[in-house]
Amino acid sequence: MLKVLFSRFKQGYRTNKFPNEIPALPDRLRGLPRVDSSLCPPGCRECADQCPTDAIHFHNEKVNIDLGRCLFCPECMQACPQTAICFTQDYRLAVRKRDDLVVDDQAFKLAKRLEKESQRIFGRSLKLRQVSAGGCNGCEVDVNVLNTLVWDLGRFGIQFVASPRHADGILITGPVTQNMELALIKTYEAVPSPKIVIAVGACAISGGPYIDLPDVCNGAASTVPVDLFIPGCPPHPLTILDGLLRFIGRIKE
Repeated sequence: MLKVLFSRFKQGYRTNKFPNEIPALPDRLRGLPRVDSSLCPPGCRECADQCPTDAIHFHNEKVNIDLGRCLFCPECMQACPQTAICFTQDYRLAVRKRDDLVVDDQAFKLAKRLEKESQRIFGRSLKLRQVSAGGCNGCEVDVNVLNTLVWDLGRFGIQFVASPRHADGILITGPVTQNMELALIKTYEAVPSPKIVIAVGACAISGGPYIDLPDVCNGAASTVPVDLFIPGCPPHPLTILDGLLRFIGRIKE
């Protein structure tokens, strides 16, 4: 027992100080893409042709990237002859409205906090039931990481619970397969009102790489109303935590 206590003392304080300090991010992290349509050669569609999920479209000759479909792979960036698209290390990706996930050369609209009454109810204590609706386990792993010592999600009053009847809302990962659709509906209905729904990852937002396949429902919004969208494939734990804290008003910028 003494050896265990001594070892723990040597390890020191391991929980990161986010949101007061930003933890170190890996160099390979691909965050919010930056788009400069002025660099695009006339008629060039190389980036859109290479996108595996049809996340890139052109409107008035300006590049539009749908982060709800985007897998954050480097295909578009590598295909662009003029580097009009590049991925930054900006981890802040969560939004309240699905349409806000469409990125162009304008400022990105980050998630705003809950409305006043919902803020009063959920702002200090938020219990979530996590539902894996046919996911590959990528988003599920990064959600689970938030419960570890380094992230310590509970210090913000956010916890995952075993029963939807004990929850304030549900956090959904996966494209919502046909086999999981009814289970998701029943889980949603079991959560007492008022309740919230959070979609994490490209699959939960749009179906991800499985878009329009007959076995999936193209994301959570096809089945239940969604209040917060956190894109990525999978999103970094910091992206998920940032979205949750903005949602409950702990980050106000």
